[in-house]
Amino acid sequence: MKIAEALSERADAQRRVEQLRSRIAANARYQEGEEPAEDAAALLVEVGEVLTRLRTLIAQVNRTNSRVDLGPDGTMTDALATRDVLRLQHAVLTSAADAAAGQGTRHLRSELRHLSALPVADLRRQADEVARTLRTLDGRIQQANWTHDLLDWTEQDWTEG
Repeated sequence: MKIAEALSERADAQRRVEQLRSRIAANARYQEGEEPAEDAAALLVEVGEVLTRLRTLIAQVNRTNSRVDLGPDGTMTDALATRDVLRLQHAVLTSAADAAAGQGTRHLRSELRHLSALPVADLRRQADEVARTLRTLDGRIQQANWTHDLLDWTEQDWTEG
């Protein structure tokens, strides 16, 4: 199984847990003399099975990511950390540029004039550069997800560390 396939299965499992959680909550109580639409106890068993699989997938993906070498980007884990920081950096730069440009504010002629404390054009240029770097890195991450196999671990590996 490729990393990308495991990530897809992990996302499906996370959605399934949320659906089951909602169904359990909806059927945990019922009115006397009526039957619940579903057996909440059976749903709890099912969610337990899904959570066990989810735990395995998360551990396998994390362990695999720590061992996949992306060359100058370091391990996959390093690249994911860099991608997360680049996303935050881009959000900060665009937010700062928007605020400095006065976006989202209306001015009346009688109001005092507001001046920008930050260079809007420079912030937008920096944000564009960060976005370009982010897209390139994300492409390398996606490529690695489809070319690297998920490392397999047994239940014994859980106890051995």
